[in-house]
Amino acid sequence: MTTNKKVLQFVDEAVALAKPDKVVWIDGSEAQLEALRKEAIASGEMIKLNDEKLPGCLYHRTKPNDVARVEGRTFICSRRKEDAGPTNNWMDPEEMYKKLKAIAKDSMIGRTMYVIPFSMGAVNSPFAKIGIETTDSIYVVLNMAIMTRIGQKVLDRLGDSEDVVRGFHAKCNVDENERYIVQFPEDNAIWSVNSAYGGNVLLGKKCFALRIASYQGKNEGWMAEHMLILGVEKPNGETKYVTAAFPSACGKTNLAMLIPPEVYTKKGYRVYTVGDDIAWLRVGADGRLYAINPEAGFFGVAPGTNEKSNPNALASTRKNTIFTNVAINPEDNTVWWEGLTKTPPARLIDWKGNPWTPDMKDADGKPVKNVELWQKLDELAGRFDIDWRWVKGHAGDLGNERADELANMGAAQFAG
Repeated sequence: MTTNKKVLQFVDEAVALAKPDKVVWIDGSEAQLEALRKEAIASGEMIKLNDEKLPGCLYHRTKPNDVARVEGRTFICSRRKEDAGPTNNWMDPEEMYKKLKAIAKDSMIGRTMYVIPFSMGAVNSPFAKIGIETTDSIYVVLNMAIMTRIGQKVLDRLGDSEDVVRGFHAKCNVDENERYIVQFPEDNAIWSVNSAYGGNVLLGKKCFALRIASYQGKNEGWMAEHMLILGVEKPNGETKYVTAAFPSACGKTNLAMLIPPEVYTKKGYRVYTVGDDIAWLRVGADGRLYAINPEAGFFGVAPGTNEKSNPNALASTRKNTIFTNVAINPEDNTVWWEGLTKTPPARLIDWKGNPWTPDMKDADGKPVKNVELWQKLDELAGRFDIDWRWVKGHAGDLGNERADELANMGAAQFAG
C-alpha cells in the first residue's frame, strides 16, 4: 500500500498499543467496501434498508450514552495553554498522551484494525490535505468513504511526504467517563477513545477539517472556517460564489441547498451546493479569494428535515446513505424521524430498538402527554452523565425552583 515511513511508523505504533487480531488497509475499492457492508450487516452492526425505496442505504444504532459530540471531553492539547484558545479544554500534551495510551492499551484484542488513508479535498487538488485514520469500526470506514476521498489513490498522492495528519480511534468499551476527543495541533495528531458516534470518530470532519486545519492554516497562510459555500448562476451563465458563517443548527445546510423561487428558476437562475459546513479559504496569486469544501459528503441532523424545509437534503438521503439513531418503519423497512411527515407511521421501531406507536400509553394506561418533548429529553439526556432524582415540587429545592421559574418564563412567551 505504501512505503511512507511516517505512515508505517504510526500504524506500527497503533498496532503495538491496541493489539488488534488483524490489520486491514482500506484501498477504496467498491469490492472491499461491499465486503465490509456485508460483514457489518451479518454482525448486526448495520441493518440493510429497503433496497427499492432506499437503494444502498444502511442503518446503525449507537449506544444510548453515545449520541452526540461531547464538548466537555474535547481537548486542544497545544504545547502552550494559551494557544488552545479561551473557550477550549486544555491539558498538557504529555499528560494527555499518557492518559489516552492507558485507555487504548489492548483495546482491539479480538477486533480488526482498519487503516483508512483519506484526503480532505479532491485528491489532486493543490489545496488538499491528507490523513490516516486507524479504527476498529466498520461504521467509521463506511462513513469515511462517504465523507472523504479514501484509498490507494490517497497514498499514491502522499508519496514520501511527512505532511500527513494521523488519527487514532478506538471504541474501547464506549465508557462515557473515559471518553476523549483530542487534537494535538503541533503534532498533526488526533485521538478519539470510548466513542462510536460519528461526530466523535470520523476524524476527518470537525477534528481535522476545522480544528487541526485551523492550526495548519495559521502557519501556512490560509483559513479553515465553519462556513457554507454556495454558487449562484445567472441566466447568462455567469456564476458567483458566496461563503457564509453560521453557528451549528442555524441553517447553513438549508441555505447551502437553496432552491431559487420559481420566478427566478423560470428566468434561468441556478444554485449550486459546494459545501454546507466547512470552507478552506485562501487568497490566490491573483489576489482573489478561493475556497474549497474539504469534505466529499454530507453529515447532518435529521429531525425537521422534510420536503418543505429542505427538499434537496431529503433527496440526497434517498440512496447510498447511512442513517443513525432514527426510527425504522417495519412495514417497509424504511426510516422516519420527527418532522419528516406531519403524521407518523402507525408503528415504528425507535432508535433504541423498542416498538413505538403514536398512541402509546403511560404506566396508568393513559395517553403519553408531550411525546415529542419526552423524546427530545431522552435524546438530550444521552449526551450527559445525569443523576436522576425525584424531589417534591414547590418544597424549597433550589433545582426544582429554578426549573419552575424557567418553565414559567417559557409559558409566558406564549401567553395571550
